[in-house]
Amino acid sequence: MRHELPSHNWVRGAVHQADDAALAAAARAGSAEALAALYERHAAAVFTAALRLLGSRADAEDVLQDVFVGLPDALARYEERGAFGAWIRRVAVRTSLMALRRRSRRAHEPLAAAGGLAAAPPEPDRSVAARRAIAALPDPLRVVFVLREVEGYSHAEIAELLGITRAASALRLHRAWKLVRRSV
Repeated sequence: MRHELPSHNWVRGAVHQADDAALAAAARAGSAEALAALYERHAAAVFTAALRLLGSRADAEDVLQDVFVGLPDALARYEERGAFGAWIRRVAVRTSLMALRRRSRRAHEPLAAAGGLAAAPPEPDRSVAARRAIAALPDPLRVVFVLREVEGYSHAEIAELLGITRAASALRLHRAWKLVRRSV
């Protein structure tokens, strides 16, 4: 049973106690408080997914902003099947993929030259080395790697998101793992 939120002015505590579905419905109806509560709950997950996919804090911040600025419109298409958190991460992934496509269309300096993660001196910590190796992967390999190994998407879901076959997804993951293992 979902909690219904009153349509008039909310008590701040009621917003924070409401479930995501009720907040989504209220935000769809124009509640800035509900939108703020959804932001508080899900901004970190959206930012983290975008950062892992894009490898750039600035680009991840842009995706975070794009997702939440567009959230009231996107909620019109939200069908409340499954968890809201999973749905908004999927929106973040799609927004990140669009950012990657835009980035690949224009001339873009390499991550190492831009002062990103790959430019830092090597450290003995294997987890740091692994993060750097993942960040240094070519975009198509990094996207599949992050979606599969970090976000937990199936190859079928990745194929649908990226417009590739399941076999292509599996092959990209294999190639990504090969490069990561060499670097770590």
